[in-house]
Amino acid sequence: MSTNFSDFIAALELRTPGENEFHQAVEEVIGSVWDFYLKNPRYQKVNILDRMVEPERVIMFRVPWIDDQGMVRVNRGYRIGFNSALGPYKGGLRFHASVTLSILKFLGFEQTFKNSLTTLPMGGGKGGSDFSPKGKTDAEIMRFCQSFMTELFRHIGPDTDVPAGDIGVGGREIGYLFGQYKRLKNEFTGVMTGKGLSWGGSLIRPEATGFGVVYFTQHMLKQLGKDIEGMTFAVSGFGNVAWGVISKINELGGKVVTLSGPDGYVYDPQGISGEKIDYMLELRATNNDIVEPYAREFGVQFFPGKRPWEVPVDVAIPCATQNEVDLDDAKMLVRQGCTLLAEASNMGCTAEAAEYLSSQIVYAPGKAVNAGGVAVSGLEMSQNSMRISWTREEVDARLKVIMNNIHSTCVNYGKVPGAGNRIDYIKGANIGGFVKVADAMLAQGVV
Repeated sequence: MSTNFSDFIAALELRTPGENEFHQAVEEVIGSVWDFYLKNPRYQKVNILDRMVEPERVIMFRVPWIDDQGMVRVNRGYRIGFNSALGPYKGGLRFHASVTLSILKFLGFEQTFKNSLTTLPMGGGKGGSDFSPKGKTDAEIMRFCQSFMTELFRHIGPDTDVPAGDIGVGGREIGYLFGQYKRLKNEFTGVMTGKGLSWGGSLIRPEATGFGVVYFTQHMLKQLGKDIEGMTFAVSGFGNVAWGVISKINELGGKVVTLSGPDGYVYDPQGISGEKIDYMLELRATNNDIVEPYAREFGVQFFPGKRPWEVPVDVAIPCATQNEVDLDDAKMLVRQGCTLLAEASNMGCTAEAAEYLSSQIVYAPGKAVNAGGVAVSGLEMSQNSMRISWTREEVDARLKVIMNNIHSTCVNYGKVPGAGNRIDYIKGANIGGFVKVADAMLAQGVV
């Protein structure tokens, strides 16, 4: 057990070589709770941090499948159960060529604290494969999902591990995965979330992450005596998260002026609203992963190979993927007058960017900001367990309460002494999430 933070990180890196994304996530979380940890010897006595950074289980398996030409393809599948102190493992499945053990460990580690913040009984987990649905036919995707679940089904269950969707895993993939689970287990249970509404899904689940992001941003602005109405926003991505964010910002009177994809970003100074939001969904449905067609469709500027953080806005909300805002982007945002950044993507800012933004403007990390998605997944689990379905209004009302509670937790643990109403949201989110998990681990003994 180390009492020196640098030694703790060095030991972790030695034990897990090459897992850079995981190291970054651990350093960000543990760095902000370190002083709190040292002031609470009850955690040190049971070596709680060394236990927290080690997953409870890591499952890696071969996924063979047959393409439409009859060729056998092989991908690698993963499921990581990171921490079950608060409930069954809960976290998405990601199908993308970039998936590695390091990325899934970082996501599972972050998920543990994010789920803790929701106050719902959910542990942290993550999984996926280096398979990409892009360019594959529906039949190929179905065969891959069935092969993937043929191994995964042994390790999950409604009281053990409840996967959901993530990048590359939408309603289609969830349907194929759940169908294979049902076939293999001969039972219809709430083993997955993100299901279709007609077979156990929850209303507003597709929009939930984005809606929750905006509710949290609303509280951040209120803390500053401001409101969304009349403000301009830069948003990256164009998937479900960005769609939910943009829809809710429009509803509350704000204006979103950017979208982005791997090919670049579009700048729409009139604002993305109405039919333009519908067109986002059409773009996503093509699986081409590009936003340039939006610029052609609506006669706006497209900036190839660039990110939207150079546009002058009041608020920035990265919604795409990890490390999409680097230090140069962060400095550009501040120079252009941005006063608040809320991460909708997981670890959307590099460590250097997050540190800089925290010292210059109001910044909040993804584990707090984007927890609305997993919160509604938790609500879907509750509905499945009770065999009921809540209305859209009931789910949205519960989501608002959860995001308000998360913000209150961040404020409680993140107050900066002698700085008025300034909140360190990184510290607040990390300590708030840590305390609940750590106390549960203490209560359950050394397991």
